[in-house]
Amino acid sequence: MSKRLPGCRSASGLSGATLLLLTGLLLAVCAVAQETPENREKVSGPHVAEFSIDGPIGPATTDYLVRAMEEAEGDGAQLFVITMDTPGGLDAATRDIIKHILASSIPVATYVHPAGARAASAGTYILYASQIAAMTPSTTLGAATPVQMGGAPGQQPPGDSPQKGGGAEEEGKEGEEKPQPSGDAMERKVTNDAVAFIRGLANRHGRNADWAEKAVREAATLTAGEALEMNVIDIVAKNQSDLLRQTAGRKVVLESGEFTIPDNIAELPRQSYEPDWRNKLLALITNPQVAYILLLIGIYGLIFEGYNPGALVPGIVGVICLLLAFYALQVLPINYAGLALIILGALLIVAEVFMPSFGALGIGGVIALVIGSVMLIDTDVPGMRVSRQLIGAIAGVSGLAMLGLLMAVGRSFRKPRIPADQALVGHSAVVTSLQEDMVLVHLKGEIWRARCDQPLQPGQRVKVVAQKGLTLKVEPE
Repeated sequence: MSKRLPGCRSASGLSGATLLLLTGLLLAVCAVAQETPENREKVSGPHVAEFSIDGPIGPATTDYLVRAMEEAEGDGAQLFVITMDTPGGLDAATRDIIKHILASSIPVATYVHPAGARAASAGTYILYASQIAAMTPSTTLGAATPVQMGGAPGQQPPGDSPQKGGGAEEEGKEGEEKPQPSGDAMERKVTNDAVAFIRGLANRHGRNADWAEKAVREAATLTAGEALEMNVIDIVAKNQSDLLRQTAGRKVVLESGEFTIPDNIAELPRQSYEPDWRNKLLALITNPQVAYILLLIGIYGLIFEGYNPGALVPGIVGVICLLLAFYALQVLPINYAGLALIILGALLIVAEVFMPSFGALGIGGVIALVIGSVMLIDTDVPGMRVSRQLIGAIAGVSGLAMLGLLMAVGRSFRKPRIPADQALVGHSAVVTSLQEDMVLVHLKGEIWRARCDQPLQPGQRVKVVAQKGLTLKVEPE
């Protein structure tokens, strides 16, 4: 009867690898945390708080602005200045930012900067919502037509929308002048809701509501100079110092009423509020590329742990990655059919490893994985989709794995068939102990019972010449 040698070395190796992985993750988080100077010198008393939006607007952007604005307000800020350069963003995140701007007790100046920057799509809405809208020369805004955003815009019932039934009336009055959106009823509802939302923001601050509607319906755009001439923005400034000089003494509308910006606002010290380690980590996790990779690692980790109970490392890594992926996906507009296809594809690919079907399961799994990956993030917002290159790389690796598996299966069929009771014949073993009529030998990590017609000594090497059931017949080499 065979007996497995203790696997202490293997278990300790897996535990060490797990500890090493978790330590690496902890060090990575600490490294991100050290990049942000939490102990920076804060300006005491009245000051101008500076924030930045650079890139697509997502959940991490909302978290950063809300937390930083609350901190700046507690520090005594007199004006919030948001420097913005964005191609757009998620509807839910944009509306959360706008709600916070509108409810702010401190005026917000959104400044499209530097030269070459843009406030496209979601950036246009934020610019219209701000108490002061400013741009630097050679910047643009507009192209605010809503795109598919997983149930957008706002993902809220019609009763919560700023639109009060005026959409149909306006279409009746100006139907000949304004091109009607193509598409089904849902697309028209999304567009009309966005028009009502941005017109409400424009009317609140006395800006050009007609052009705002044009930016939504026709994806119109403007340069900084054109926007100033058409009363879309309030200021064109060369730099932030110029912006503050032009802002001084202006009257703006806050939720509490009319407010006059102090005349000495340009003389106040400035304090920059950069994203902290928590915001950076959130931005990393909610990046669609990272969330997609975490999802795949989590799925494969749990599957391999299920096929190899007690391996520990696949299960631990899988659970951690899957929880992080689920956190990211719950704040991103995902398509659940795509998520289901990814899980199905991973299951089929792993099933091919353990139940070879000559490629049927594996090829089907790769196809399901690719289709699900394309469908996973349900939005056309720039920077918020899983890149085709990453999907292609994952599909290529999976395809190569399937090809290698098929080749291995083919080679196994070309090997000569050996009966199970002759598989150990010809192998060398080492005598471990001697009993009255039995010899114990160490063979391939196992302890086997053996018989020999010649005397043997512990530690002596022997060769297997026959096998009967669970007993080997050996002879000295």
